[in-house]
Amino acid sequence: MKALILRCALAVACVAAAAQHPARSESISVILNQASIVKMPEKIATIVIGNPQVADGSLQAGGLMVITGKGYGTTNIIALDHQGAVLAEHTVKVGAPKEGLTVWRGVNRETWSCAPRCERSVMLGDGNDFFEGTLKQTESRNGFSAPTPGSSSSSK
Repeated sequence: MKALILRCALAVACVAAAAQHPARSESISVILNQASIVKMPEKIATIVIGNPQVADGSLQAGGLMVITGKGYGTTNIIALDHQGAVLAEHTVKVGAPKEGLTVWRGVNRETWSCAPRCERSVMLGDGNDFFEGTLKQTESRNGFSAPTPGSSSSSK
């Protein structure tokens, strides 16, 4: 009888320990400015992102989470249920794209995307003049496609 009570107590302790500590932390690699889809527990209610400047997350139906790389580095994402219990924890590592071309002009870096022709591409770490010049051109071009105030975007 004493052995049975000891086994029951041990089983209860193991279940309680497992409930307090989520499964081992998994690592997710994401490319800067790209998204990855990760399957999460279906009872997830909240996600906590350690550093939103490194990665962002968005919950979708069916326990899916979209993780987007926002800046270089490592952060974590914690998934909680409605009672605040930890369901999962993931380490997120955001790195640079492997394709492209890096041009160094002295200490200033420029990033070019070569698919199929080489064009300017904005990447964290580029020299200020190159980075800001490329962003201004992109914003100006995108402004041409924005509807003007008072106009309708639908065709008649």
